[in-house]
Amino acid sequence: MEIRQNSRPLFLGVPLDPLTMDETVACCRELVLAGRAAQHVVLNAGKCVLMDEEADIREIVKGCDLVNADGQSVVWAARLFGIQVPERVAGIDLMGHLLALCESERWPVYFLGATDAVLSAFSAEAQRRHPRLMVVGHRNGYFRIEDEPVISGAIRNSGARVLLVGVSSPMKERFLARNLQRLGPLLAMGVGGSFDVWAGKTTRAPRWMQRVGLEWFHRFAQEPRRMWRRYLVGNLRFAWIVLRARLWPR
Repeated sequence: MEIRQNSRPLFLGVPLDPLTMDETVACCRELVLAGRAAQHVVLNAGKCVLMDEEADIREIVKGCDLVNADGQSVVWAARLFGIQVPERVAGIDLMGHLLALCESERWPVYFLGATDAVLSAFSAEAQRRHPRLMVVGHRNGYFRIEDEPVISGAIRNSGARVLLVGVSSPMKERFLARNLQRLGPLLAMGVGGSFDVWAGKTTRAPRWMQRVGLEWFHRFAQEPRRMWRRYLVGNLRFAWIVLRARLWPR
């Protein structure tokens, strides 16, 4: 399913692709088969707040080949602006579909991010769920800018067709902005804390909480001291950003 770059609706100043999960997977497949460097990104409330604060992040998202609504709040907010997003495409769910696609297509994958312990557990779980998956490399997410040429070279030399980046924002967006063209012909996708979930370090919210937009609260409840600013303050800021755009469109 081809995405027409010149007809993508704008949400808070960036493209948003109103696709189902199946349509998104089909687009990912096309991007890999195109044989060029491509980037996928998901939008949630936190990413929208970050775009409002950091102009470079907004420009990075604008340049991405595929942009999905990851958070239920983004689905609802987009509909306020007349963008008929059919469903939420959660990054962690898309990651699972993409790994299944890589297994069936025999596309090699590379994992970048998290701690060595989490990465090891995630890789083992990925191989358990997808026994024929070709994992051609992995590296933890703790590095400096001066390490990036070596990391990018290792990813390129691995022959990976898909790169999953389990690094927090805005580090992962800036890493890919600086290095995407060095990585070779692959699809790069930021997956945030998905490595932690598959590794068993954290858990996902029950389905009912996901459906009613309360997955953030489940995550906050697991680590309130670390997550209170991101979710409590961040969600209020997101609501203000949406209200501001609705009342005073630029």
